Amino acid sequence: MTDKNIQLTSTISEDNTLTLALQNIDMPQPSADEVVIRIEAAPLNPSDLAVMFSAADMSTATQSGTGQSPAITANVPAQFMPALKTRVNQATPVGNEGAGTVVAAGSSPAAQALMGKMVAVIGGGTYRQYHCVNVQSCLELKEGTTAKQGASSFVNPLTALAMVETMRAEGHKAIIHAAAASSLGQMLNRICIADGIDLVNIVRKTEQETLLRNMGAKYVVNSSSESFFEDLTAAIIATGATIAFDPIGGGQLTSDILNCMEAAITRDVEEYSVYGSDTFKQVYIYGALDRGPITLNRNFGFAWGVNGFLLFNALGKLGTNTVVAMRKRIADEITTTFASNYTHEVSLSEALQLASIAAYSKQATGEKYLITPQS
Repeated sequence: MTDKNIQLTSTISEDNTLTLALQNIDMPQPSADEVVIRIEAAPLNPSDLAVMFSAADMSTATQSGTGQSPAITANVPAQFMPALKTRVNQATPVGNEGAGTVVAAGSSPAAQALMGKMVAVIGGGTYRQYHCVNVQSCLELKEGTTAKQGASSFVNPLTALAMVETMRAEGHKAIIHAAAASSLGQMLNRICIADGIDLVNIVRKTEQETLLRNMGAKYVVNSSSESFFEDLTAAIIATGATIAFDPIGGGQLTSDILNCMEAAITRDVEEYSVYGSDTFKQVYIYGALDRGPITLNRNFGFAWGVNGFLLFNALGKLGTNTVVAMRKRIADEITTTFASNYTHEVSLSEALQLASIAAYSKQATGEKYLITPQS
């Protein structure tokens, strides 16, 4: 282990400026139940971009510093500053997850057992070279698994599994998922095929529809199609889906899903009720690809719910035994069911280049970036 340690931070200052920069930090020393991980790979997830950029207007971004120590600054619109008051002047470490080799361990048996092992880690601040975390935040990967293969062991896999377990816990039997051609969407598709669960995939492009069908997806509907409402309603009739997960958030897709659910449920009902069907319909919003208002056109009765879906809250509801089983499955199937493919790799300094930011902030389907802190 060297004395060098660098991390990527995001800071919002009182003058409405976001600054992204690399900081030299001390090499961590583990306490009894901690380990130090040499982070070798960390993915760029949408949740990471939310921490990095916050509410900044990235069209105003400028670059300064040197090639090895770059800095990015951008303006934060004044109307967003009150909601960000707890972040002001705080250098916030970025990166929700990653993977690497344990190079130092505390004195406890659990920590010592991980010494020299390849582990995945969650808990924030993974865009750094060396990270000190509690052993509970680590997932020991199977022998032979690389850091690149294990880098995305938590956010997408646990979220996809949590969706399935939430469906089961709440008494639903099939799932609707929007923006379904994403890395998470493809993973959810593989889980549902393996577990025999019907999944209705909503996409917006023909090539995304083809991608999922080639992966074995049975129900794929295109929101850009003129027959979208009819197609979605038909898929709901075929599957009986009454729970949906939507990463888009803004706009009226949530409303469209609820209305199609109601249309499917009441298709054979002859007696009108002002209250609609008594079948409960649930949409969880777990992202903000569209930051605009959520529009609900109320033609779906009164038996419905629209809620936020946050991974750690969902895991807390599912219970320890379920979560332990989920983590074991991820480790066992990290190169198959839960495999993530990366199209671009960037170093910490390359991640703070305007050209790189413009590329990975698009969050384009089929393009996933990986940060390699040791390069």
